[in-house]
Amino acid sequence: MPVPLCVLDKAALFLWVNFSFPVNLHAKGVSITQGRLIGCALGRSRPNAKPQRAVDIQPLISYQGVMKISFCLIAISCLCTGLNSLSAAEAPATFKVSEFTFTRPAKWEWVESASQMRKAELKVVDEKTKAKAEIVFYHFGQGGAGGTQANVDRWLGQFVEPRDKINAKTEESSVGKHKVTYVSAEGTYKSGMPGGAQTPMPNYALLGAIIDAAEGSVFVKMTGPKELTQSATADFKKLVESGLK
Repeated sequence: MPVPLCVLDKAALFLWVNFSFPVNLHAKGVSITQGRLIGCALGRSRPNAKPQRAVDIQPLISYQGVMKISFCLIAISCLCTGLNSLSAAEAPATFKVSEFTFTRPAKWEWVESASQMRKAELKVVDEKTKAKAEIVFYHFGQGGAGGTQANVDRWLGQFVEPRDKINAKTEESSVGKHKVTYVSAEGTYKSGMPGGAQTPMPNYALLGAIIDAAEGSVFVKMTGPKELTQSATADFKKLVESGLK
C-alpha cells in the first residue's frame, strides 16, 4: 500500500529541517520531487518550488526504507510497552528489610529506590485525584539513628506547626515478639532531607512505625496528602505487621 502523500510531505520536511539535505522520494515507482514535497508541506502550491539548501548528493528514500523506519518505531513502542509490563510483573509481592519479610499490599506500587538509606520504597496513588503518598523503610543497624523517642520527636518536628497543633498521636503495640510504636500527625509537612532544602506541604499527614528488633530498629514512614494517607492506615498497619508474624 503506497505511503500517503501527507506522510511523505511531513517526512521530507522533517529530514530537510533536521538533516539539511534535499530528498527525492520514490514510492512504488511514483517520483515525488523534493521541491513539491517541501512546497506542499509549507502550504505552497507551486510544484517546482526550489529548495533553499542543496548539496551534490541526492539520496533516495525508498518505500521499503520508509516502511523499515515505521517498523522500527513500532518495534520500539512494543519494546517499551513490554518492558513496562515486565517491570510491573517483577514488582515483588514480598520484600526483606533486616530480619523481616514484609508483604506488599496489592494496590501499592513498588519503587526502585536510588538511595542507599532507603531499604525499600512503595507508593500509593489515588485513582481519582492521582495524588501520591510514599512509604519508606529504613534500617541503620544496632544503635543506628537513635532510640524510639528520639525518632518520634524527629518525625513530629518535620511539621511547620508545633506539636499541639498537628494532632500528634503515638501508640505502642506488641506483635509476636516485637514492640511496634505507631506515630501519626497532620499539618504542613516539610518535605526534603533534614538540613537541606525543604518544601512546605500543607494538608499533609504522616504515619510512622518503629519496630524494635535485636538487629536494630526498622523505621517505616508514610507521608502524603492527608485524606489519602489516613485512608491507608489499615493497609499501612497490615503491611508493618505482615513481617512480624
